[in-house]
Amino acid sequence: MKLEIVDWNEIPYPDAWKRQTECFDLLVKAKQEGKDYVNRIILCEHPHVYTLGRSGKERNMLLGEEQLRRLGASYFHIDRGGDITYHGPGQLVCYPILNLEEYGLGLKEYVHLLEEAVIRVCASYGITAGRVEKATGVWLEDDRPAARKICAIGVRSSHYVTMHGLALNVNTDLRYFSYIHPCGFVDKGVTSLQKELGHEVPLAEVKERLCGHLVALLGEGRQVVPAADGADCQ
Repeated sequence: MKLEIVDWNEIPYPDAWKRQTECFDLLVKAKQEGKDYVNRIILCEHPHVYTLGRSGKERNMLLGEEQLRRLGASYFHIDRGGDITYHGPGQLVCYPILNLEEYGLGLKEYVHLLEEAVIRVCASYGITAGRVEKATGVWLEDDRPAARKICAIGVRSSHYVTMHGLALNVNTDLRYFSYIHPCGFVDKGVTSLQKELGHEVPLAEVKERLCGHLVALLGEGRQVVPAADGADCQ
């Protein structure tokens, strides 16, 4: 059983979407044909971009095309679950391409696992995070009016193979969230590790901690192979 960790560093959203779709399709095909395959955890950052999931509402995007151009941001309708979110510099995006059956996970359990990994990353920085009922993702002060989201989660699954994943605000410019109703919410805020701690946090350090928790939660005793930066699926 092999799990490969890949870092694409900063990559335009459409390029990452194309490449992770190729990884996803290859895994699904190999699984259906009974061939060997590799599970992957892909890490990256994106330039300013807004993405709207299958169940999202257009009204949650508050900008028109000209305003988006002025911001230097792009906008895509994509094939994950969830509503609208923002990706940009200083945000850690993680795209696990996994065969959930290999890990004995259903989709709900898998989303819970992603949330738990981020909750543990936050705890490692002294930040208490948790969940909000009927609101996927990771939140601070989740049971109070001051609830604010630090990590968005949206996934796609077919044949028990996953793509898309999570976006953890590390040193993110949170102003970009003011141009949308994040994840469709109008009564909750967003935050970042930097905002909560009062200083920047090394992204490489957060990557290491997140991957460590994901690997631990997925199960010990698996072969984990760090791939070359920018490696494609083969």
